[in-house]
Amino acid sequence: MKKLITILAISLVSLLHAEDPLAFRNDSAAVANDISFSHLSVFLEGGEIYPMGDLMDAVENTLYGGVGVRYTYWENVDGVVMFQYAYFKPMTDIYYDGVHQFMGRVGADWKWQLIHPVILGAGFTCSWTRADAEQIYYTKRGGTLTDNETEFGWYARISLPVFKYKEYSAGFHVMWEQLWTLPERSNMLSAGVSIERSIW
Repeated sequence: MKKLITILAISLVSLLHAEDPLAFRNDSAAVANDISFSHLSVFLEGGEIYPMGDLMDAVENTLYGGVGVRYTYWENVDGVVMFQYAYFKPMTDIYYDGVHQFMGRVGADWKWQLIHPVILGAGFTCSWTRADAEQIYYTKRGGTLTDNETEFGWYARISLPVFKYKEYSAGFHVMWEQLWTLPERSNMLSAGVSIERSIW
């Protein structure tokens, strides 16, 4: 303990007697060239979700809406955080009216110059679902959804910006999403439009 206190005291004295105590911030060329978070924008998006595979026979296509944040991560890579809501109506004879689904996603968009202005994106997703039911029946078909269910998965996305004016832009996107639900994985395809505003 005495050694640790001695080391901290010597470090503090050295820092206080330096001509510029914060000069170490400029020592690296990487700091000067760092573009992380140099641009930040927010966006709204909406569209339609098309369930695939076994989900095609379980729920109907539905509309969705969402919000998101985009920020510069590397030179041609943006970090993306998205939140989305959808309400699925069942196609089968089941005792509840529908299922609420909240989605959270974190990923990256790659602006590949070879296919500019098309943007490729991918990342991880978290889905929270709850059946629109007043009673909880675990033993009935689909009963686990009456008491919340959380699933994780991945997504891949293609975006095409088609409009830009000052700090505003708009475009189309198509996304494939897979949830790692067992025993069967759940797949969904969605297509929609987004409107984005640059903050800085």
